[in-house]
Amino acid sequence: MESATQQRCLDCALRPDRVFCDLPTNVLAALDTVKSTIICPRNMVLFREGQPAKGVFVLCEGRAKLSVCSESGKRLTLHIAVPGEVLGLSAALSGGPYEVSAELLDNAQVAMVKRKDLLGFLREHREACLHVVDLLSQDLHIAYDRVRSVGLGRTRRARATSL
Repeated sequence: MESATQQRCLDCALRPDRVFCDLPTNVLAALDTVKSTIICPRNMVLFREGQPAKGVFVLCEGRAKLSVCSESGKRLTLHIAVPGEVLGLSAALSGGPYEVSAELLDNAQVAMVKRKDLLGFLREHREACLHVVDLLSQDLHIAYDRVRSVGLGRTRRARATSL
């Protein structure tokens, strides 16, 4: 793992297409002051299920496998995260342990924001805080759909998106 040349979020050409990166310019400028950007090799584990959450990770480049482990040691892949996704968000906000493990599938560039800095950033930037609420709500709906699919053998119809 090595430090990357600190790319400003505002300079990222892919920013408008990414979920967390589409924030107002003043909020992204403030995010640049609290994040650290690192280059990580393929197969690196960003965090493990059960470890105390130290912060959040935003994938700038590369993909990550999110998985959980059973008591018998069997791993179940829950999701493949793509650039722009925020990893470890609910754990960092709650101050609890990470609920999943995140392992990089590719060489990746990752922005990391420490928990303390994230909380201060969200206190000062309402737009980012509301965006985080939306991300957590989406995660919850996905989890509901998975439980519904496993437990009832059906999925819910697509939700209409609201403005």
